[in-house]
Amino acid sequence: MPTIVKRVPAGTARGGAHGKRIRVRPEATASLDDIPRPSRRARHLASHPNCTPGDADTTLLQRATMRGIRLQLDYWKAEARLQHERIGHAVVIYGSTRIVAPAVANARLDEANRLLALRPRDPGRRRAVAVASRLVEHSAYYRVAREFGRIVGHADRRTRTARLAIVTGGGPGIMEAANRGAYERGAPSIGFNIELPREQAPNPYITPDLCFRFHYFAIRKLHLLERAKAAVFFPGGYGTFDELFEVLTLLQTRKIAPLPVVLVGEAYWRRAVDLAFLADEGMIDRRDLELFTYCESAADIWHAIGSWYARCRAKRPARRSPSPKPSAV
Repeated sequence: MPTIVKRVPAGTARGGAHGKRIRVRPEATASLDDIPRPSRRARHLASHPNCTPGDADTTLLQRATMRGIRLQLDYWKAEARLQHERIGHAVVIYGSTRIVAPAVANARLDEANRLLALRPRDPGRRRAVAVASRLVEHSAYYRVAREFGRIVGHADRRTRTARLAIVTGGGPGIMEAANRGAYERGAPSIGFNIELPREQAPNPYITPDLCFRFHYFAIRKLHLLERAKAAVFFPGGYGTFDELFEVLTLLQTRKIAPLPVVLVGEAYWRRAVDLAFLADEGMIDRRDLELFTYCESAADIWHAIGSWYARCRAKRPARRSPSPKPSAV
């Protein structure tokens, strides 16, 4: 008669007089107390900065020798998002942070007048009223920038492939107005903000996924122009002039592809800088004055940009149709 062998579950054994199964602890099983704990020295080594992965080591990334890596990160964080959102073309708006909406400008003038009434002979308060009065006049440019943002935003809705977007430095003033116009049209509204000693918060009309903050001015400037199809300059101060002369220099030296440059507010720009004087003195070529044009209204700006591209298309040589092949004999 064949012998029947019964399987015994692991961790049990036969024992006792009656052959009862007794549960035993397998030798391979050990309690937590049996696992050796890392020594104090091992724990100290694991917490040492050199054991931090490179991409998580902020101390390493902030070293002067890592500046090249930081420049790349500054560039690629924005570039990856712009590619994901299919942003291919941009109209870049520059201008003063001090030009605010008319209602805000009038409120500031009222406050300046109220303070002057308390000290009528205070020269500082008189000067504040004069400046506030000028900014009330300049607040008309806020309306123009906002309306132009709407025009560009409407144009984006007619594109099917690469998107057209309003691009600004992301701050208040003229930048806010242009972003606001695009935002009101439901179009992409891009803001390239910058870290400054005095914190500059992004304006509330930037598309959240397209709000960027740069550490390096150079990378910010690169992104402002990389997709630019037009550059529009409203009245501004040192920052606006810096950007304007950089764009004109890049165009003059042909370091970037030609694009229309519009200066909004001819009276302001002619008084602020006499570019014709530079040509008369031989500091620039007379043809360099053709690198920009003056405009006053949002419709004028859009028309000037369209006319510039129409002239470029007209200058292109017509494509010659291939001559017909001779018929076989």
